[in-house]
Amino acid sequence: MNTLARLSLLLVACTGLLLALSFDRNVASAADQPNIVLILADDLGVEGLNCYGGTSYRTPRLDQLAAEGLRFTHAYSQPLCTNTRIQLMTGLYNHRNWLYFGCLNPRARTIGHWMRDAGYHTCIAGKWQLYSYDPPDYPGAELRRGKGMHPKDAGFDEYSLWHTGHTERKGPRYADPVILENGKFRSNTRGRYGEDVWVEFIEKFMRRHASSDRPFFVYYPMTLPHWPFVPTPRSKDWGVEEKMHPPLGTSGGDAKYFPDMVSYMDEVVGRVVDAVDDLGLREQTLIIYLSDNGTDRKVLSQTVYGNVLGGKGLTTDAGTHVPLIARWPGRLKQGICNDLVDSTDLLPTLLAAAGKSLPNDVATDGISFFSQLVGESGPKRQWTFCHYDPRPGWDKDRYGTVRYARTKRYKLYGNGRLYDIANDRLETRPIPPVDDTARSKRARGLLKEVLTSMAKKTAK
Repeated sequence: MNTLARLSLLLVACTGLLLALSFDRNVASAADQPNIVLILADDLGVEGLNCYGGTSYRTPRLDQLAAEGLRFTHAYSQPLCTNTRIQLMTGLYNHRNWLYFGCLNPRARTIGHWMRDAGYHTCIAGKWQLYSYDPPDYPGAELRRGKGMHPKDAGFDEYSLWHTGHTERKGPRYADPVILENGKFRSNTRGRYGEDVWVEFIEKFMRRHASSDRPFFVYYPMTLPHWPFVPTPRSKDWGVEEKMHPPLGTSGGDAKYFPDMVSYMDEVVGRVVDAVDDLGLREQTLIIYLSDNGTDRKVLSQTVYGNVLGGKGLTTDAGTHVPLIARWPGRLKQGICNDLVDSTDLLPTLLAAAGKSLPNDVATDGISFFSQLVGESGPKRQWTFCHYDPRPGWDKDRYGTVRYARTKRYKLYGNGRLYDIANDRLETRPIPPVDDTARSKRARGLLKEVLTSMAKKTAK
């Protein structure tokens, strides 16, 4: 039996087992469904958290979340935000439904739609940026402006979001944020900080539904710690106008504020966790935290393993290896999970937690890691795939199309370059076929067949 046949049989077996598990959980009553809070950081690789070996920033609340829950060591995203967010929202790799940067296909079924259909009250607060990204003077912008999905159509009962319309009107995300909330722009954000507004919105939403006969689903796509690098309410320069609202260009601000921004991100995550616990919902709520891509390339962080330069936009681990932490006291297995996970896996995982699954006729690339969360046997991802091409989009012309597949140790690019990531994280020493070991040869064969199989699933 050749490798492709074995791979096919493995996928069939995993799919069958997943469906069986989902069927068993489908008999659960609504009272057995947990509340779910999904938090997505913006531009932070694993080196940013103390619990992953980072030493540059203070992250006590996330470290506590990891200590109380399950920390994943092999979670991977796409190198840039829209790419990951679309995968998370749809459970599909980008080659199936990519339009252009900053836009989500308006015909897509999102995680909001699926969770609402599963019986949940749904809420989203934070960063949207999935509707209209290109400014009017960008070449070809007229073909793309306003062609994405508006949050009112995304399956969320309530929303409070930044960057919901055209790019040139998005306004600030941090100090004095411009926020569209349930169809109306807020007029009382002068002197406020965006993350504070969204955490308050989330807290009120959870409080209203805490005693409902239906659970709630909160998706909190943060803006922190994405540039512009500006003071937080804990910074000594908070209130200094030229520091709060610097010219943006393609970065903006001063990277010296990045540690403050990471610390504030940690603080607001802690507030959301505290709100859940204060409502008496600690054991009834699954909380998941992850990031959309690696840290900004202007940021150098220290870790117990050495210095790490941010790799946002790059396909190396510096751009794609992200933290993933889950907590569900009394139900979730505590400790560390070394299994592969990627951003397409969130949708089937949350549905599995809700006792549901995607219909058989709905395409998906995600594999639920719910069994890992609760310490049960279940399907495990053997490889991840990446189709990465964030074009077209304002300031995205410098990128090109890249495809690769990887196991935990090896990564094979579409151009044939194979890397032993465990021993070459910066991908400086490709392994030529003539130098293959028995292990790298097997990995090369498997990953080549993955790339071939995925090429057949490219959206028309």
